Amino acid sequence: MLKPITILVSVDSNSALLGARHYKNYLSQLVKKYNLDSITDVLETGSFGNYGEGVLISILPENIHYSVKSEKDIELIVQEYLLKGRRVPSLVVEKIEKEETEEKKKNVEERVVLRNAGEIDPKNINEYIAKDGYQALAKVLNEERIEVINKVKESGLRGRGGAGFPTGMKWEFTYKVDNPEKYVICNADEGEPGTFKDRLIMEGDPHSVIEGMAIAAYAVGANKGYIYIRGEYFESISNLRKAIEQAYEYGLLGDNILDSGFNFDLSVRLGAGAYVCGEETALIESIEGKSGRPRLKPPYPPVSGLYGKPTVVNNVETYASVPPIIINGPDWFKVLGTSNSAGTKVFSLCGNLINKGIVEVKMGTTVSDLVYNFGGGIRDGKAIKMIQTGGAAGTFIKPEEMNTPLDFDSMKNYGISLGSGVILAINEDHCAVDVALNLMEFFEHESCGKCTPCREGTKVIVDILHKFSKGQGSEELFNSLYDIAETMEASAFCGLGQAVPIPLRSILDRFKDEFMAHVGVDEAPCGVCKFPKKKKKVH
Repeated sequence: MLKPITILVSVDSNSALLGARHYKNYLSQLVKKYNLDSITDVLETGSFGNYGEGVLISILPENIHYSVKSEKDIELIVQEYLLKGRRVPSLVVEKIEKEETEEKKKNVEERVVLRNAGEIDPKNINEYIAKDGYQALAKVLNEERIEVINKVKESGLRGRGGAGFPTGMKWEFTYKVDNPEKYVICNADEGEPGTFKDRLIMEGDPHSVIEGMAIAAYAVGANKGYIYIRGEYFESISNLRKAIEQAYEYGLLGDNILDSGFNFDLSVRLGAGAYVCGEETALIESIEGKSGRPRLKPPYPPVSGLYGKPTVVNNVETYASVPPIIINGPDWFKVLGTSNSAGTKVFSLCGNLINKGIVEVKMGTTVSDLVYNFGGGIRDGKAIKMIQTGGAAGTFIKPEEMNTPLDFDSMKNYGISLGSGVILAINEDHCAVDVALNLMEFFEHESCGKCTPCREGTKVIVDILHKFSKGQGSEELFNSLYDIAETMEASAFCGLGQAVPIPLRSILDRFKDEFMAHVGVDEAPCGVCKFPKKKKKVH
């Protein structure tokens, strides 16, 4: 008797652009054509983590992965693998390893947040439930609220959006405020260049975010929640709305959840793409229908947030970490990371890496491991020039600094940012001046204009960097960038303006020679920046 086969097609916003749904449908047609449909299921799932030029499919129970780039690849898999039982070596993806072996220990992920991504259909609540979904919510509904908060505090979970504030402490602040009306908000805005982990989490396992929010709401005494998500995240929005609808149908949202007397309503709110709305008070202003600009703090949202009521704001990855902590206990989570940084972290691998995508590893994993063991190194045999860690507001480092462990102490101990978990690898073909200019133009564009240091400071920085990119810089202008950074850090109104100095200083410190190599020469050293041609003197 032939063994049943399950084929999982990775469908996310990356693979959809490469034709994932078309390949899934074509695969289903061929399976039916060859009368294999009685033993073969072709299903849609979320991201497997990494992505390349093709669409990834996984065939179970052998757990073999193929990268598909055309209908001919689909036909080859059906004819060779499904009909004849032979692998197709030219399409095999060897990178994905979910089981630890002696040879590949350094390539093994520790999946907590991504526990279901690439394994379940994100549009089917039953598959989430089959993976112990909503068991954590059922468990906490039989406990005292403060007990739930204490578990989260004991786990050492800290915010995964970049700030790293202790999650349990934030929940406790809101819990202690005596107010019958409280809110929980999920910050799914993710407007930082190079950061896409939250998108793939929501696309691959939306119920984990919903369950985490429901647990937070119960713990602090809130009855209403919002997922604030950037409007361009079409796949995430669709999956979240479907998941919320299913959760209502199953009595996991709404009134009297699981006959506990706890009520919780949840809905989605779309952002208009403003990076500053990643700042929690600007996000709150946007939900209230106002212009997305930050508020003066204090008071902080846990005390006075949405509509002036106590409000918990956490990141997508943070909420998705909560259910496994409740199920497995705080001690289980603590031992996964370092002494001061518990648990795991999801990183976005991007830039000139061979393997791009997301990966989840223990806190304290080094930059080198992420770049080489998971990212596969630099494409086309090029040398690595710099890595930006932590996202647009993170730090630039040189290759010799790559053995640094990434956790919440990295900035304090090594001056290297964990941030939102971006690993942006940049090869030798790029110019430090051009990289800095590109990044600072982003911050100039995204400044809300509320405060002068950020509004004017980013503009002046961009003007100076433009001069360097045209061969018109000087050491005096180079030093003035430090002065502007210091002013912005000390006086900008919110985290956006205060964060600009972090990437700016790091690239100035490490690549001063390259900046100065743009001064007093006729051509840019890397050939990236284009200097104006000098007019020839007429004798």
